[in-house]
Amino acid sequence: MTLSEPPLLPAERRERLLADLRARGTLRVSDVARALGVTTVTVRRDLAQLADEGAIERVHGGIRLPRVADTPPQSTVAVRHSSRPTSADETARPAVGMLVPSLDYYWPEIVRGARDAAPDAGVRIVLRGSSYDDIADVRRQTSWLLETAGIQGLLIAPPTVGDEAAQLIGWLAGLDIPVVLVERTATVGPYHEHVESVSTDHAFGASLAVRHLAALGHRRVGFLASAASPHTSAVRRGWRQTALETGLELDGTPEVISPDHRDPRWGDEIDRAIDAWTTTDTTALLAHSDREAIALVARCEERGIGVPRDLAVVAFDDEVAGLANPALSAVRPAKYTIGETATQLLSQRLQDPGRPVHRVLISPQLIVRDSSGVRPQA
Repeated sequence: MTLSEPPLLPAERRERLLADLRARGTLRVSDVARALGVTTVTVRRDLAQLADEGAIERVHGGIRLPRVADTPPQSTVAVRHSSRPTSADETARPAVGMLVPSLDYYWPEIVRGARDAAPDAGVRIVLRGSSYDDIADVRRQTSWLLETAGIQGLLIAPPTVGDEAAQLIGWLAGLDIPVVLVERTATVGPYHEHVESVSTDHAFGASLAVRHLAALGHRRVGFLASAASPHTSAVRRGWRQTALETGLELDGTPEVISPDHRDPRWGDEIDRAIDAWTTTDTTALLAHSDREAIALVARCEERGIGVPRDLAVVAFDDEVAGLANPALSAVRPAKYTIGETATQLLSQRLQDPGRPVHRVLISPQLIVRDSSGVRPQA
């Protein structure tokens, strides 16, 4: 907004805010105030009204659209404003739905990659947030994108474990628009045909971590992962295969599939795991994800077990691993590239519906920090 433009009316200001929120998925109060040219106090008043109306949800540091809303927020004022310039060409691009299970951990960078790739791919992204395991909500959100947003393609990260998830995948694969799975892989039908997908090579990421720890001289590398993660099986496969290839000791090496770190059972499970690692002379550990790794290190500290002095730790995700104390070595998926590639893949499918199904695996990298930087004591 320039100085020559009249200030927006409150209703117009809130509509502009909602339009930007639909486009971006999440917003910060300071960014909204700067874009609208108003004070943060004014923005907070607008947010309070929108929250009371159920049009937005407050999250730490900002706002987002309600996760389970069946329809977008309604208003009496037509949306004419956006925080960035739009053109007839942009609105004429095919709409591509993007449904992700989280807007505040892991997924924002994937969304950014997808959105940044959209102009060159000739599409525009319509973003929705869902959850990791609510299959009914995934169906609801997808239906809204199809029926109300009029999408012509779909980028989605659905649940993939269990019979209900298999039925969901079958339903998605049967839609009359192209679908690309993001950070998920799946097959459908009696011949187990692959659904088009772009994902991290999680097994390779685990291999990087194990080879790093083996090169430091560790002979027994344990494994910890959350039962709730859709990638646990692939990370475990990479850990086990690489341990065998590098001659590490696997017999008797504890591998722990834990409940979520917020689960009341977490503390007892981790105490038992630490006891097992200690009694088997396990000196290093691959932990998936960052949150589990950070909670584990805190528990070790409470018990007088030093990281990396007594137990070297490598995390998987690298969302917040570098903020831990000590800073955690971590496997870092190429999240931006995953989103970018998914948009490109879907665009190519729209242009050529008969092209072969593509399954793209993108290699992560290992970021070495303090938590794995020493050799084990003799």
